[in-house]
Amino acid sequence: MHYSYSSLVLWGPVVGFDFRIDRSGGIPAYVQIVQQVQQALRLGLLVPGDRLPTARAVVEATALNPNTVLKAYRELESQGLVETRRRHGTFVTGTLGASSADSPWRAELADVAERARASGLERDDLAALFNDVLDNLYSPKEPDVVSPRL
Repeated sequence: MHYSYSSLVLWGPVVGFDFRIDRSGGIPAYVQIVQQVQQALRLGLLVPGDRLPTARAVVEATALNPNTVLKAYRELESQGLVETRRRHGTFVTGTLGASSADSPWRAELADVAERARASGLERDDLAALFNDVLDNLYSPKEPDVVSPRL
């Protein structure tokens, strides 16, 4: 696997933020940027008012095509999560989720992940198990089928 990293500082309240681009996976780079911003919003690492790095800074740090970064920012804007202000930058305007990076759930999940790793479980195996649990827990419930009386 080949990853490229960009260590970027966001302006607003100053927040350290890294984009991690997996060039060998099947997920387009712009989708990876969108997903990483969404995750940072869910964890409270980004909050309304924070400024995203300029497209130029992301391009320089990740060696992505500028259109790729702009596409990601446009997608985030269409989702109502960011707003681009001409000559001022792209700012977070929306939020997602209710968890935070210092949530007690994070520590509990970290403990489970450490125990799984110590027992020999690979990252992808643990992710598959966890996603299966989430899918079962959060799947839409089938409505009760009521047969009409004839």
